[in-house]
Amino acid sequence: RRRAAGALTNLACEETADRMGCHKGLLETLSDVSSKDTNSDVQERAALALSKIATSVTVEMSCFNALLDALVIAMAKHANGVSAVLRVKARVVENRNRMAHHPGVLETLSEIVINQSGKHSVKDRDNAVRALMHLTNENTNRRHMCRTGVLNALVKAAALTGSVNADARDSAVIAIERLATEQSNRTMMAQHDGLLVVIALATEREAKQERMGEKQKNGQQHLAKQLLMSLLIAM
Repeated sequence: RRRAAGALTNLACEETADRMGCHKGLLETLSDVSSKDTNSDVQERAALALSKIATSVTVEMSCFNALLDALVIAMAKHANGVSAVLRVKARVVENRNRMAHHPGVLETLSEIVINQSGKHSVKDRDNAVRALMHLTNENTNRRHMCRTGVLNALVKAAALTGSVNADARDSAVIAIERLATEQSNRTMMAQHDGLLVVIALATEREAKQERMGEKQKNGQQHLAKQLLMSLLIAM
């Protein structure tokens, strides 16, 4: 089994991705093996093969939905490699609507963020939050993503402390800001447990950065104060 999984990993590349992804049962088998095989080495190799295939599969390919199904299953066991794939996929504008509306994608990403049992690493959580952030950048996703599970995950991430969690925290705040640009979302967001608190904390951080003359990362504007005011008005 190890050799078979290793061979599939070696075969996976841009030229073979469509054919491998469309091969009957291949993606499903890799996702099952990566999450259920009794040998951890086989699991790792299957997850790697799936991730390599996924890297080159595009939304135009007929296997895209099957790929998302497989990634959702595999992510439960090997979140690091798979959540990284979903983060990269979510950066592609054409992928975002399909991904956000695909069964299990939002739920699994949110679970990785919320789960504090040690099952997922800091990198897992960072990848999952960034994937959610990229998905909120699509206008047509914002109403759909304003749901309890996603908001729980974003609030959890936005409340993280420590420099190791700074990127995940900032990504969560940006995602909340983007969801709030959809006016119909604001009442639900304002009433969501803990959301106003994390935005108030973000407002304090931004005010401190402005006083110290610090610039936001990646050219992001200081928007937490405006967001907080809009949510308070929505209440």
